[in-house]
Amino acid sequence: MNSILQFDFLADKQNNTLTIRREFLADRALVWDCYTKRELLDQWFAPKPLTTKTKSMDFREGGHWHYAMVEPNGTEYWGLTHYKKIQSIDYYTTTDAFSNEAGEINEALPQAAWRVTFTDKGENTLVETIVTYKSLADLEQVIQMGMEQGMIATLEKLDELLLTLK
Repeated sequence: MNSILQFDFLADKQNNTLTIRREFLADRALVWDCYTKRELLDQWFAPKPLTTKTKSMDFREGGHWHYAMVEPNGTEYWGLTHYKKIQSIDYYTTTDAFSNEAGEINEALPQAAWRVTFTDKGENTLVETIVTYKSLADLEQVIQMGMEQGMIATLEKLDELLLTLK
């Protein structure tokens, strides 16, 4: 990774939030597409060596994304995202949960509200993701599950994809 690109991973235990800021070497419209188009998400949205597989996606307010992160041995980890508010190439908000292949939410694992904001930073794009959990215990659980390392590895895959798309 280019070490001069901004990366912040901040846990706020008073407000049960994670703030992840990541700069990308691409313009905002292209980075937006990578976050909101199924065929692009499937190429980067999982830490190596996992891959992503979308079961269904409808990127609109009230829509959803139902996907799995898949290990090389075939083990699948399902997630369900519901899109709440979308302001094209500026931001979107979602609720996010672990699920099964049928789309049933796993109530035993943390659920969160996400706000993903895209801003210009010179010729680059800064993506700020604020993830809000219902409790401190939920926040601490996702940190222990490896959220920071997972995000670093996942966003590096997006760097690699962006190089092929420019």
